[in-house]
Amino acid sequence: MNNFEFLRFVNIGQYLPLDSYLHRLDPRARILAYGLIIVAVTFTPRPHGLVVGLLLMVGLLRLGRIPLHYAFRSVLPPLPFLLILAVMQIFLAVHPADAVPFMTIGPVSIFSAGLLSAGMLLLRFTVLILAIGLASFTLSTSEMIHGLEALLAPLTRIGIPTHDFVMVVQVTVRFIPFLAQAAERIAKAQASRGAEWGVRKGNLWQRARQVAPLMVPLFLTSLRRAETMALAMDARGYGSPVRRTSLITMQFLWRDGLVVCLAVLLAAAMLFLGR
Repeated sequence: MNNFEFLRFVNIGQYLPLDSYLHRLDPRARILAYGLIIVAVTFTPRPHGLVVGLLLMVGLLRLGRIPLHYAFRSVLPPLPFLLILAVMQIFLAVHPADAVPFMTIGPVSIFSAGLLSAGMLLLRFTVLILAIGLASFTLSTSEMIHGLEALLAPLTRIGIPTHDFVMVVQVTVRFIPFLAQAAERIAKAQASRGAEWGVRKGNLWQRARQVAPLMVPLFLTSLRRAETMALAMDARGYGSPVRRTSLITMQFLWRDGLVVCLAVLLAAAMLFLGR
């Protein structure tokens, strides 16, 4: 039955109520710090910045008392698709006209630029998955909602419905575990009808073809669940009020400002390191 337990590999969207330094920070400081790191990892053009981002993620996971094996387990579900993209990068990456092939396999030439591009793709997505996972591990649903609403509060003065945007972000993050549960049910239903879900033999392409029949029913189930939730919200009169008050009062202390400043410096280092 381990072949059908997708939820234990999907850690994004699950909150871990631990007593750590990260959990005690102001939600606004955590959101700003995580956002800066994610933006820096997304746009850094050099592998040096990605290595710094990976080391930073490992340090933050240890600081948040998150088990490393638990955090890195979230990289396993998208790994086959990332490997396929990495292989495509090897052959499609742009290289100088006078570049010498790193390896030649029959009529196919592999250049060092393609290998570097593939390695950066794998490393970038790994760091991004760890960063998003760390945010969900240390930010509860209520903290995320109140922190984002407090940060985006000035935009409400110009008529932007920030409460709706916060709700979209919260639903998107918390919807991931439900997708894993739906995938488990669909895989079990397909296996009961003769699909070879219990077979672990075969190369990476065969494993990817095994997962492909799961995509269409998973999307249909997700759309049906989203429509049901939208109807439920509409039936309960959900809307964006002009002004909302909050029972929770957040305090931005000096340590929160220090963490945000460190995040700015580290994000700048990842963006400009190696230039």
